[in-house]
Amino acid sequence: MLIVVITVADVQTPTNVHLGPALVIAPALTPSFAGPRTTAAVGALALAAQVLIGIAHGGVTTTNHVVQIITLAVLSVLVVVYSAVRERRQAQLAQIRSVAEAAQHVLMWPLPEQIGPLRIASLYLAAEDEAQIGGDLYAVTQYEGGVRVMIGDVRGKGLAAIGEAALLLGSFRESAHRHIPLPELAVLLDQSITRYAADLEPLEEAGERFATALLVEIPDQDPLTRMTSCGHPPPLLLSPGSAVTVPSLHPSPPLGVHSDAEHTLDVFSFEPGDTLLLYTDGVVEARDARGLFYPLTDRAARWTEDRPEALMHHVRRDLLTHVGGRLDDDAALIAVHRTVVERGRHHGRAGDDGHRHG
Repeated sequence: MLIVVITVADVQTPTNVHLGPALVIAPALTPSFAGPRTTAAVGALALAAQVLIGIAHGGVTTTNHVVQIITLAVLSVLVVVYSAVRERRQAQLAQIRSVAEAAQHVLMWPLPEQIGPLRIASLYLAAEDEAQIGGDLYAVTQYEGGVRVMIGDVRGKGLAAIGEAALLLGSFRESAHRHIPLPELAVLLDQSITRYAADLEPLEEAGERFATALLVEIPDQDPLTRMTSCGHPPPLLLSPGSAVTVPSLHPSPPLGVHSDAEHTLDVFSFEPGDTLLLYTDGVVEARDARGLFYPLTDRAARWTEDRPEALMHHVRRDLLTHVGGRLDDDAALIAVHRTVVERGRHHGRAGDDGHRHG
């Protein structure tokens, strides 16, 4: 349509008015929505229109029309070359993005929605564009009689912090299933971080590689839940009725700071019907336009009756609204809800099992 409009306008105007050079706009715009073949076709159509204009204004052999036709042909060829290069780079970028997404999924395994009596939901908001994960991390592992959860935050943010996050996740998954207390597990994680810093840390960053972590051990039957904090903020305990409490916590230094640090084991009651909300500092340190921190405790009190999936949905929407749609740091949350076991249904299953074995 653009070519037709320019051609008709040029033919209808006096011979001293030259609108033909404007035909180059058509092939120049085409790469924004089409590939090199379509661009070449539009360029050829524009060139034909330029020839038609030349015929209508005294013939194509005039110096002015010859120059216009040659110029339009050269520019159209250049636009087609640009379109081909752009299409190839877009294909390469799509392949790189696909590989990066696969690598990030392998690193940060999706958490199961249910493990025994626990319902689990998670939320991860990466600060860096085109990234799904960054310096924050979480993992859940079963052990005999319960579940162990880790949430952590390595120094830095975005893709630059993925190396340390991968190291900490691998160490936790390898060691969490062992029958060792949480303080000893924290020591193993601390040794992994320290070993990595000694072997791979650049000289200019000596002593600056560390990570905070919160380790939580949730038995299947016993409401007494154990946790060990390595410089990480305490979780929130959401109980029905808009009640939010912060379990007492005695944190030790972050991992990688003091390899000989003593780690404390704290215990609190995680009753059926409660929800345990674990988070990283990227959540509570998120600021709005006035510089105010996100009030997670106050906001969580609104959603104590919600299931973990709904809780994560509310927090995500509210947090992004608070910061204006973009975070300056990675943020991660895990909601763990202990379901209420119905005694009648439980006995029924036991009876069925006994009948089956009998």
